Amino acid sequence: MAQPFKVDLVSPEKVLFSGEADMVITRTLEGGEIAFQAGHAPFLGALVENHTRVYLTDGTIQDVAVHRGFVEVSGSPTRVSILSDTAELSQDIDVERARAALERHRLTLKQESEESALADAISGEARAEARLAATGEAHGFTA
Repeated sequence: MAQPFKVDLVSPEKVLFSGEADMVITRTLEGGEIAFQAGHAPFLGALVENHTRVYLTDGTIQDVAVHRGFVEVSGSPTRVSILSDTAELSQDIDVERARAALERHRLTLKQESEESALADAISGEARAEARLAATGEAHGFTA
């Protein structure tokens, strides 16, 4: 059995989650998915839009849509801190709104040629996909 450690998920507005976990899986910029458990070496990484999973000590999983930010692993005992400009717990995500946003951004990508509009659509698409993945809706969704 994994040793529990402290996890904090913080946005500028509030602490979204604070508790103990056995493992955290998130996605870093140019690094792919990474998992953290107690005793992990100190680490600092930039995060991309992703579906982060916090494996709680009671056996449940707290799913989170993280929209960029940073992850820091420090200390003994181990502490994982996720700092994000915007992050959403799965239970707080409006699935229909995320689906509509994904559809809208994909349509923009097909029809738009202006560079700034394309950049916004790419970013919006990634946020919508992270939201749907965090709610478990990404696997069955087709645009």
